Amino acid sequence: MKILITGSNGLLGQKLVHLLAQKADIQLVATSRGGNRLAFKDGYEYQEMDITNAEQVTEVIAKNRPDTIIHTAAMTNVDQCEGEKDLCWAMNVKALEYLTEACEKHNVFLCHLSTDFVFDGEAGPYSEDDKPSPISFYGWSKYAAEEVVKRSKCSWAIVRTVLVYGIVEDMSRSNIILWVKNSLEAQKPIKVVTDQLRTPTLAEDLAMGCWLIVKQKADGIFHISGKDFLSPYEMAIKTADFFQLDKSLISQVDSSNFTQPAKRPPRTGFILDKAISVLGYNPVSFEEGIAILAEQMK
Repeated sequence: MKILITGSNGLLGQKLVHLLAQKADIQLVATSRGGNRLAFKDGYEYQEMDITNAEQVTEVIAKNRPDTIIHTAAMTNVDQCEGEKDLCWAMNVKALEYLTEACEKHNVFLCHLSTDFVFDGEAGPYSEDDKPSPISFYGWSKYAAEEVVKRSKCSWAIVRTVLVYGIVEDMSRSNIILWVKNSLEAQKPIKVVTDQLRTPTLAEDLAMGCWLIVKQKADGIFHISGKDFLSPYEMAIKTADFFQLDKSLISQVDSSNFTQPAKRPPRTGFILDKAISVLGYNPVSFEEGIAILAEQMK
């Protein structure tokens, strides 16, 4: 099987390259904008591809003729999307139009990454059958992207996920676990919200979920996330407990304490029954996820 990944420099992209490059029966092409940021180079080929450049997308896919594309590249900074709507639309929606066109032409299976932010967060956790109702421009762009995929004539799967955490090779990205650990180690008090609920997702679990879909060519929408339904405050407490740090530095606040350009859905998180029964998906607990990150940090 020949698989092409978009956004291979990103967190999920890196985890997918690590996972799939080890599989002897897979020919892997990793693509991203700019040079390859992965330290290891074995088991795959890297090619530059800017998803907002229609000509380049057409050219790279025609040249490589993959059986499957796993599309992870997107603009995901929720507040930046609110402030730079044209760029957000170009990256999250227009790029999908170029990709689906190429997939239709070359009979490619498209596995597209989406988000819990397509929901308004009034009634989570959500199943695949629940109706999207975004409340931020980022959410709207990802919902519009899903519609582009659904309208296309290629075979497809949409993978929605929630609050992905993990470590990239150069440690250039933070996440809630690293932020809490670093703050408490520096004896710095932190305020963490209690009125948002999520099912945080280990990046390795998400990569495995994508692979299970691609391997089975399972079509339709799948919710792939962690299994623990937690507030950021509860995640912070679990992190402090794991690293045996001072929990008294963590104070509870609600989201009205923070002014952010984009609205956040209060209560998302996913029901994983479909992914578990159809795919055999089996995510780690949040505590197990912390332990995995702790090991990687060594």
